[in-house]
Amino acid sequence: MLLLAVESSCDETAAAVLEDGVARSSVVSTQVEVHAPYGGVVPELASRNHALTIVPVIQQAFTDAGVTPRQLDAVAATYGPGLIGSLLVGLQAAKGLAYALKLPFLGVNHLEGHLAAIHLHEDVPYPYVGLLCSGGHTALYLVEGVGKARLLGETRDDAAGEAFDKTAKLAGLGYPGGAVMDALAAQGDPRRYKLPRALPGKTNLEFSFSGIKTAARLVVEKEGPLTDQALKDYCASVRQAIVEVLCKKALAACRLHGAPRLVLAGGVAANALLRELSVQMGQQVGVTVHVPPRVLCTDNAAMIGRAAYHRLMRGERSPLTLDADASARLG
Repeated sequence: MLLLAVESSCDETAAAVLEDGVARSSVVSTQVEVHAPYGGVVPELASRNHALTIVPVIQQAFTDAGVTPRQLDAVAATYGPGLIGSLLVGLQAAKGLAYALKLPFLGVNHLEGHLAAIHLHEDVPYPYVGLLCSGGHTALYLVEGVGKARLLGETRDDAAGEAFDKTAKLAGLGYPGGAVMDALAAQGDPRRYKLPRALPGKTNLEFSFSGIKTAARLVVEKEGPLTDQALKDYCASVRQAIVEVLCKKALAACRLHGAPRLVLAGGVAANALLRELSVQMGQQVGVTVHVPPRVLCTDNAAMIGRAAYHRLMRGERSPLTLDADASARLG
């Protein structure tokens, strides 16, 4: 099966061509420079930029894969969750292609795409617990097969990536601040600033990161502008607080549900400490942790195609009347 997949849920315009579930091309056009002056993603600007780039990105995906649209067997696209204007651009483009070429079409949940990204890198047997942590989502899923993901717990307030970006902004690191904070944290002392770990307990699989954000703001207000070593220690302390909670709850989910494997997914899975600490803690309790390459952590269309492939092969289809759903749920 030769499949075109499209992703436009937030501020990346992406397209990929997959052959039998393996990516032959993956093109991502980011809007970081567009939104950086505003300190976050501006929905109207995001949708306008998707409209400008969606066709060139799809064309590039075909060129890189060395195929033409007429060779396709199916088309897939993200239908939600995400920013409604952004979702509509990619979804309508994909449905238009499917209609024009008379091809099967499948809408894919963005979160299911993230959970499927690991399968582009390695074969991970089911079942496993998926820790999905990004700028808009933080949740734990029990993944028992293709299209079989059960929600175990999620954040009550901020997502982990949102907490990273907001605490980075408090320290004057700009947007997006997560990657900058990660780099500075490597040179800092995570014990310098005491930050809370919310919702403790061996059976509580929900998250809360608003308290970390508030505590970080108090640190900045008390000490004034952070510079040099204080800034590095601040970044290290924030990173440790967020990552520690993510690892503990993810491994608790594995224990509670008898899953011998943990899969990291989402943009925050690119965080260096999360990648290292999850593996270390997993080894201590007998859980194998699977970490995708960083390029598969952030939004991309290859993961959407991978999630769609097996579903299409077993005959699943979506109507061309499928609408975007900004608040689509999974599990």
